[in-house]
Amino acid sequence: MKIAVLFGGNSSERDVSVASGSQVIAAMRGSGHEVIAVEVSEGIILPADERRLLSERIDSLPPGETEMLESKLPSIIANGNLDNVDLVFLAMHGGIGEDGTIQKLLEFAGIPFTGSDSLGSAQAIDKDVAKRLFVSAGVPTPSWLMAPALPEEVREQLGYPLIVKPNREGSTVGLSLVNSEDRIGGAVELAARFCPQVMLEQYIPGRELTVGILDDAALAVGEIIPAKGDIFDYTSKYQIDGAQEIFPADLDEGIMDSVRTLALKAHRTLKLESYSRVDFRLDPDDVLWCLEVNTLPGLTAGSLLPKSAEAVGINFSELCERICAGGLARFYNPDSEC
Repeated sequence: MKIAVLFGGNSSERDVSVASGSQVIAAMRGSGHEVIAVEVSEGIILPADERRLLSERIDSLPPGETEMLESKLPSIIANGNLDNVDLVFLAMHGGIGEDGTIQKLLEFAGIPFTGSDSLGSAQAIDKDVAKRLFVSAGVPTPSWLMAPALPEEVREQLGYPLIVKPNREGSTVGLSLVNSEDRIGGAVELAARFCPQVMLEQYIPGRELTVGILDDAALAVGEIIPAKGDIFDYTSKYQIDGAQEIFPADLDEGIMDSVRTLALKAHRTLKLESYSRVDFRLDPDDVLWCLEVNTLPGLTAGSLLPKSAEAVGINFSELCERICAGGLARFYNPDSEC
C-alpha cells in the first residue's frame, strides 16, 4: 500500500507532530508499505531532508509564534501530489491538522485518511462545544465558563484554584493553574496567545487517568503522575522523566470499568471514528471527570495511546495498521462502524 504520512504544520504542537511522523513512517516502512513523507508546510520531503527533519527532538517548550509555518496543503492537494496514494496517515496534532480543516480538504478531494472525519474533529477540539455535548450525554465534566467572566460567577461556579486554558489547543499549551482572582488576567492573556477563545474550568484535584479508544473499544487505562506539580504540562509530557506513566493503572476493577465505559461514551458522543484518547480526573471521592478527547493523540515513542495499546497486547506496528484499516473502512464502507 502507498501511504502519505502528513506531519509538521503550523500549530504549537508541531514538534510533537514531527516526532509522531517519524515513528509512523518507520513503522509503516517496516511493515512493507511504500511511504512518502509530507511536511504540510514544505510538501513532499526528499530523503536527505527527511533524515534531518525527522531526527529533531521535542524541545521543553512549544514552538513560538516566529517559528510557525504556513500550511501548503491546499496546493499540495491541488498539484496532485496525493493523487496516487492509497491512504493519508495524519500524524498531525493541534491547529488545522486536528480541527477538521485538513480533514475537510481531504474529504473534498476524495482522498482516504486516518482518524475521525471533519465534523468529529471540529467538535472535539473545541472544548466548549465538547463539554456541552458531554453534559447532554451524561458524561461528567468539570464546570466551566468562557472568558470574559464576572468575578462573582467565577467564585460561585468554579471556585479556586481553577484552570485557564485556550479553548482550541492541545498538549496543555497555554494552560495555567490559577489560585486567586488577581492571577486570572495574566493567565487569560497567556491562553489567548494560542486561541482567542479562553476557557476557565473548575480544577479537579486527584489522579490523572487516560485511556485509548481503538475500533470502538477501550484499551488499557493508564495513570499519569507528573514529576513536578499537579499538572501534566507540555514539559512533563515530552521530556525524559517528566512523569510516570503507568499502564495499566493501579485501580479498583470497578473504577477501571467505569473509565472505559465513560471513555467510549465520550468518543461516541463526539461522533469520532477509528481511534482517540480520552483524559480524566479521578477525584478523592472516586468520582470520574472527563477532561477532553484527543482525536489525533501522539504517536511518539513515549506517547500515551501506544502505551495504552501495548498494555493489551497491541504493538506499535499493529496499532498503526489498525489505524490505517479504520481510515480505509470509513472511506470505502461509510455506513460501517469502524
